[in-house]
Amino acid sequence: MESKPSSEAQGYLKPYMATVMSLGACALIYTVLTLPHEALNQRYLLLATVTLIVGSRITVHFFRFDSCISLSDIFIFLSLMLFDGEAAILLAGLEGFVSSLRITKKKMTMAFNAAGMLVATFVTVWTLRLCFGSITKLMEEAFSPRLIIVTCVMAIVQYVANSGIVAAAGALLIRRPFWETYKKHYVWTSITHLAGASAAVLTIKLIQGIGFYAFMATLPILFIVYFTYTTYLKSVETSAVQAEQAERHLKEMQASEERFRSAFDLAPIGMALVAPDGRWMQVNQSLSEIVGYSEDEFKCMNFQTITHASDLPAFMEKVTEVFEGRSLTCQMEKRYYHKQGHEVWVLVGVSLIRDSRNQQSHLIFQIQDITDRKRAEQQLVHDAFHDALTGLPNRAWFMEQLQMSLDRAKKKPERLFAMLFLDLDRFKLINDSIGHLVGDQLLIGIAQRLRQCVRPTDKVARLGGDEFTILLDGLRDEQEAIDIAERIQRQVSQPFTLNGYETFTTASIGISFSNIGYERAEDFLRDADTAMYQAKFLGKARHVIFDKGMHAHAVNMLQLETDLRRAIDRHEFFIQYQPIVSLETGRLAGFEALIRWQHPERGLIPPDKFIAVAEETGCIVSIGRWVLFEACRQMQQWHELYQLREPLFVSVNLSTKQFSQVNLYDEIVQTLAATRLDPRALKLEITESIVMENIETVNGTLEQIRALGVEVSMDDFGTGYSSLSYLHRLPVDTLKIDRSFVTRMSENNENKEIVRTIILLAQNLGKHVVAEGVETKEQVEVLRELRCHSGQGYLFSPPLTAEKASKMVEGMMNWQARVPGWAELYDENSFGPMASNYSM
Repeated sequence: MESKPSSEAQGYLKPYMATVMSLGACALIYTVLTLPHEALNQRYLLLATVTLIVGSRITVHFFRFDSCISLSDIFIFLSLMLFDGEAAILLAGLEGFVSSLRITKKKMTMAFNAAGMLVATFVTVWTLRLCFGSITKLMEEAFSPRLIIVTCVMAIVQYVANSGIVAAAGALLIRRPFWETYKKHYVWTSITHLAGASAAVLTIKLIQGIGFYAFMATLPILFIVYFTYTTYLKSVETSAVQAEQAERHLKEMQASEERFRSAFDLAPIGMALVAPDGRWMQVNQSLSEIVGYSEDEFKCMNFQTITHASDLPAFMEKVTEVFEGRSLTCQMEKRYYHKQGHEVWVLVGVSLIRDSRNQQSHLIFQIQDITDRKRAEQQLVHDAFHDALTGLPNRAWFMEQLQMSLDRAKKKPERLFAMLFLDLDRFKLINDSIGHLVGDQLLIGIAQRLRQCVRPTDKVARLGGDEFTILLDGLRDEQEAIDIAERIQRQVSQPFTLNGYETFTTASIGISFSNIGYERAEDFLRDADTAMYQAKFLGKARHVIFDKGMHAHAVNMLQLETDLRRAIDRHEFFIQYQPIVSLETGRLAGFEALIRWQHPERGLIPPDKFIAVAEETGCIVSIGRWVLFEACRQMQQWHELYQLREPLFVSVNLSTKQFSQVNLYDEIVQTLAATRLDPRALKLEITESIVMENIETVNGTLEQIRALGVEVSMDDFGTGYSSLSYLHRLPVDTLKIDRSFVTRMSENNENKEIVRTIILLAQNLGKHVVAEGVETKEQVEVLRELRCHSGQGYLFSPPLTAEKASKMVEGMMNWQARVPGWAELYDENSFGPMASNYSM
């Protein structure tokens, strides 16, 4: 035995082993002292040699029993019977020691094993002697019951002594009860001792019959028989193992088949066994629930019957690849027809299986119902490409469709299509006045009317806000697109009744055609947008067809906007001052500050070319702030420089966006404080459109401004909204008659009467009147006849630079004599020299 006892067990094991080794040593010494020298003859040495070299290495296993016989055990019994007990004891000790050499290197273990064999054999020898007398004489007897008893006693004593010594050591090693250890590991070894003793007795009888050396001569034959037997045993064991494996495999296959059938029937997904021709051979309950058919109904049809016609060709191709072995498996999303008629989306996995008994191939279908997932995906796609408010497709979808049309047009250049870009007029006013809820309902109504105005093949989309686009594909000519645009304008202009409000709106439409030769959808959309803005510029409620000149203009405007944002920082703006003359006294009353832009590359840009762009981009706020400050600074400088007896005023225009600022009042106060200008020397000009947007709010702001001492003028009076009904309520000091009325007074009496009416209205309301655009002396005569207070125009002077205006202020006392109509100084050349002196 070889073991490594625990530290706790070593306290019992080592004393026990030492005791056994002491007993073995005593048995050995006694045996050596009593051993007859004649027993160690040539025959004994030969048997001992065979035992030590060969016998301990060879064992004979009993088939189907967990036991074996070692030849060394037989040879020890032989030596006991042939050469008496001392020879057997000595051989047993040597065999125990030699066997230990193969299994351990520990000297104590080798000594214990040898001692155990010595003690066990010593006990066996003296038991036989005490019970039966001389052992060698016993073996000379013929077969008898006595010999059988001797054999059994020899085997049992040897077994009990040997296994008991080893079992005790094992029990101490693993700290288990002796009997538990003995019963588990050593009870079965009794068979080997009985078999060994029986074999030894039979061998003795054989030797007695043929002789010892004859027996030894037969050993090679016995070895051959042994190896033949062991080979046979291995073959039999191999066959038995194979049979057991086959039986186990069969059981596993049966169990696997049962598990498969159970998994097939109880699977939460649809499962089906399908024949090569598509017939349903077996289906589970889950598949029946997915498509509504029973198992019997399935078996009367094939999978092609319930597969959606659009999905069948692609699915058949994949199934063929699996069946022919070109693919191990395939998976595809497809549609089945439910028994009730609706479509069911499924994910089908297909694999090939083969029947081991008849080698037939079948298909196994695994089917999952993914209808809910597909509906969710379709909803997500719809939401991603459609407007939530109107239900129309959105910008992303429209741009994709537009690009597809452009790609088709490359293959067929003669194909004509167009895009309409539509923007509602006054939509912001509707939102701000009635509310966004009504505005949303208006957009929904517009979307419905647009669908009604187009052809079934046309595509309508909402880009965002109040902007809509329409793709008109397959046009016969350009006039067809124009007819649709006109039809849309007629429908959109019809009144809407929304939440009790009757609402009106119109649409400005830009039209762009594909024959311009677009490559990108973005360019197509841009040009239609440009045409739409041109329609708004021309007065709204109309359509405009894009031409390449518009794009050039748009690019120019974009560049102008960019330059405009930099112009203030680069000091490119300057102010010109146009004189305002009193028609009563002929004196210079003040100036109107007019902004000018000296572009470093484009030269002088007049206000009508950039003011609208500044308004749209919001730059007008910072520009207006600069103009206000610069005009106030210049006027204060003139007052300080020339010590004027009668102060002049400067009139500054306020834009709509500038006036709508919440901090406008603070800016005016800060500007007057910074420039130290008397508020009475400042007039602020507003237009009728500013007043009419929100008259109550405007009134409050104007009252605050007038409380500072600053006067307010209404510019271009009579050209905007009809504000006559509000005029008496407006805190306005001056009305400026638009030049369109003044310049045409001599053409007909209607314009003269309009001017007369405005002047009489202003006089009755106690307001000052300034006529703009005075260019002839006849106009001066009429205005003086109508008792107009002041005039402004090229007859007196065009707008002047600050330097030239300074010269005019310096010579203002000498200028009065040159104005016609005062005393007898009037003549036909009165204004010529004065105008030329101060012209640009």
